[in-house]
Amino acid sequence: MSTLFLTSEQITDLADPEEYVPAVRDGYRERGNGAPAEPRTTLFNDSPPGILTGYLAVLPDAGAMGGYTYAAGFGETDAHFALPIFDAESGAPLALIDGASMNPYKTGATGAVGVDALAPVDTDDVAVIGSGPQARGQLLATAAVRDFDRVEVYSPTREHRQAFAAEMNERLDATVAAVASSAAAVEGADVVITATNASEPVFDGDVLESGTHVTAMGQYHPKKRELDTTTIERATYVPDLRARVMQDAGSFLAAVDDGVVTEDDIHAELGEVLVGDAPGRESPEDITVFDSGGTAIETVAAGKMLYDRAVDAGVGEEVEFAPASEAMY
Repeated sequence: MSTLFLTSEQITDLADPEEYVPAVRDGYRERGNGAPAEPRTTLFNDSPPGILTGYLAVLPDAGAMGGYTYAAGFGETDAHFALPIFDAESGAPLALIDGASMNPYKTGATGAVGVDALAPVDTDDVAVIGSGPQARGQLLATAAVRDFDRVEVYSPTREHRQAFAAEMNERLDATVAAVASSAAAVEGADVVITATNASEPVFDGDVLESGTHVTAMGQYHPKKRELDTTTIERATYVPDLRARVMQDAGSFLAAVDDGVVTEDDIHAELGEVLVGDAPGRESPEDITVFDSGGTAIETVAAGKMLYDRAVDAGVGEEVEFAPASEAMY
C-alpha cells in the first residue's frame, strides 16, 4: 500500500504558522464532540538517560488518526519526532511525517486556540517567557487570533531574548521589546505565554493582574512546572486533555500537593469550551490558564492538513507498506 513520506524540510514550505490554527481548532472541536484521544505514555531509560514517548488520537471528521512517537534526552542525540497518519475510515496508512519542523507550529496553534477561547478580546499587551522555537511558534500563532500592540519577552540569556525581539519586530506589527526579568514582562500583560524548559515557576502569580490569560506549554512532567501554586489557585484552569492532568501536569499537581486545588477544580477541557459544553471566561476579572502539555489532537490535525497540502502540491516520496495480514498467519 502506497504511503507518502514527508521530510521535515518538505513540510516547512507547506503552511505558514497562522495556517495551522484553523486545523488545530477543528481538531479540538472534534475532541469536544467526543473524538477519542489518550494522554502521553512515557518510558524512561536510565542508562543512557532519555525518554521514549507517544500519544494517539482519532479525528473522524478530519479523516485521520495517529500520533507522535519520539525519543529525547539521549546524551548528545537530538529529539526525533515520527508521525504516522492513518485514514480514519479504512485504517490505511496515509503518511509518515518527520515532524521536527511542524512541532513549534502545531503547538503554537494550540496555544493560539486557547488564547482565542479564553483570553480577553481586547488584548493589547503580550508577555512571552522563553525565546526558543516554541516561543516563536506561540507568538506567531497568537498574532493570528489577537491584534496586540506590544510584546515583552524575557529569557535568562540576554543575547537570546534580544535576538528574539529583533526577529519578531521584523515579523509582527506589534512592538517587541526584550526585558530584564519575568516580572517586568508579566506586569500589565493581558496574555502571558510560558515556553520554557524550566523545572521551577518562571514568574510570581501575585504579579498577574485581574483578567489576565496564561498559556503554559513548556512542561509535561509531574515534578516540573512553569506556573506557581498562586497562579493555579487564582485561575480558571483549562487543560488540553483532562486525562493527562493528574499524570503529568506538574503545575497543577504541585498546587494539589499544596492543598489549594483538587481534581474537581479542573474547569473543562479546551474542546469542551470550544463546542459550548463549558464556559470559558465568565467575567472580565477572571484569570484563566490554558495548560498545553501536548496531545495527539493537534498533532493529527496538523499532520493531516500537511498531508492534504502535500498531495495537492505533489510533494513527498511514496513508500510501500505491506499489509500486516501477510505476516500474521
